[in-house]
Amino acid sequence: MEKTSNSTTSNNALIVNLNVMIEGEPTSIFPAEKTPEDEYFLSNLDGGPFMIHTIYCFNNTFNSELDSAKAIREGLAKVLVYYYPLAGRVAKNEKNRFIINCTGEGALFVEAKADCTLEDINEFMKPDSVALEKLVYDIDGVQNPPLLVAQVTKFKCGGFCLGFSVDHTIVDGICAMEFVNSWGEVTRGLPISNPPFLDRTLLKARVPPNVKFAHAFEQIIGMSDTMALLEEEMHVKKSFIFRTEKLEQLKKIAMEDEVLKKCTTFETLAAFMWRAQTRSLRLHPDQQVRVLFTVDGRSKLDPPLPKGFFGNAAMLMSCQSSAREILDNPLSSTIQKIQEKIKMVTDDYIRSSIDYFEEQHERKPLTYTIILNAWSRLAFHSADFGWGGPIYSGPLHVAKNMVLFLPHGKEQRDISLFLGLPASAMKIFEELIDI
Repeated sequence: MEKTSNSTTSNNALIVNLNVMIEGEPTSIFPAEKTPEDEYFLSNLDGGPFMIHTIYCFNNTFNSELDSAKAIREGLAKVLVYYYPLAGRVAKNEKNRFIINCTGEGALFVEAKADCTLEDINEFMKPDSVALEKLVYDIDGVQNPPLLVAQVTKFKCGGFCLGFSVDHTIVDGICAMEFVNSWGEVTRGLPISNPPFLDRTLLKARVPPNVKFAHAFEQIIGMSDTMALLEEEMHVKKSFIFRTEKLEQLKKIAMEDEVLKKCTTFETLAAFMWRAQTRSLRLHPDQQVRVLFTVDGRSKLDPPLPKGFFGNAAMLMSCQSSAREILDNPLSSTIQKIQEKIKMVTDDYIRSSIDYFEEQHERKPLTYTIILNAWSRLAFHSADFGWGGPIYSGPLHVAKNMVLFLPHGKEQRDISLFLGLPASAMKIFEELIDI
C-alpha cells in the first residue's frame, strides 16, 4: 500500500518556499458577446451559495510562445457566452428564493507569478496543503461576489496553475467538469463538443408538493466515550493509493461469499473505507454511524435530463448503521447497504426530494457522519487549454469529516483515497487497509 502523509503541521513548512505575487489588479471578464439579461431560475437542488475551490497544474509541454494567462482569459470570455448565468450574481426574488440575476457583470480573473517550479511543490499537490491556497484568489468578504473566479499562476519552469473557484449554487461536480472542459475547447479554438442545456425549470417542484420519502437526516446521538479523547489528538491527513490490481482484489474478496451478483469499484472502496474508519475510531458497538455520498440523478429521471444539463442534479444519500452491524458482518453486507441506497434514486425519489425542499425543511446537523466525495468518477483530468491535460487536479480544501476519492495514475484508473483522522485512529486505519 502506497501512502503519503499530509499532516497539518508539515503543510506550513512550504509557505516560506512558495511566494506568489499578484500582477496588476483583478480584472472582470465579460462574455465576448451580448447575452440575455433575465432572472435565471434555480431549482431546490441548487441550495445556497458557497464557493468550491479547485486547482489544475499544467506543465509547459510545448515550445510555444503562447501566453497561458492571456489565452485562458480570452477563452473565459468566449465560454461565458454559452454559460452566461456564470457572469451574473446570486440574488433573492420577491418570494425569497435564490435566483441568478443575469446582469453580465462577469467573472473575476487574476494573474500571478510564483518564485519556484512546479516540481518544487510536487510533494504538496494534494488537498488541504496550506501553501496551495496562494494559487486561488480569495474573495471572502466581497460584497455581491462573482460566481466564478480564476487565477492563473505562472511558474519558473514555464508551467502554470489555474486556481478555479465557482459557486456551488450554480454547478455540481459534473457540470463544473463539463464547463472547464468547454472552456479548454474554446481556448484551443475548437467548437464546444457538449453545449450546456441551461433550462433548470425541468427540476421545478410540483404543485402541490408530493413528498413520498423521508429525506431528513436524523440526529445521531453520541454513545462513544473514545470520541472525546480522540478530539484532543492531532488531526492527521493522509492519502492512500489504491492501484487497479488492489481494487480488483477487494472486489474479489467482496464476492467470495456469493451474496453479491456484482459490485462497482466505488461501492467496494466506499464500503471498505467505511468499515476501516469505523473500526479505527474504536466506537461503542451500538453507536450509529453514517456515510453520505452523492448519486447523479441525470439519468434516473423519466425522461432523463438532456445532455449537458447545467445545474445541480445530484442526490445526497445517507447510509446508516450501528458500528456492530458494520464490523460483525462481511464486506458484502456493507456493499449491499450502499447498493440499496443507490437503487433508491429514481424519478419518484428525486421529485419527492425537490418537493421536500419546496416546503423549506432543513437537514439537521451531521454527527458521526462521513461525507464521501468521489472525484474519481469525474473527468477533471481531461481539461486541456492547449498544454495537454493537467499533471494534477483536485479540490483545494477537504472538510474534517470528508473522505475524498481522486483519480490517480497515467490512465486515471487508480484511486487516491484522502482523509483525516485523529493520530491514533490513523495508525489503526493504515494497518486495516494494508491487505
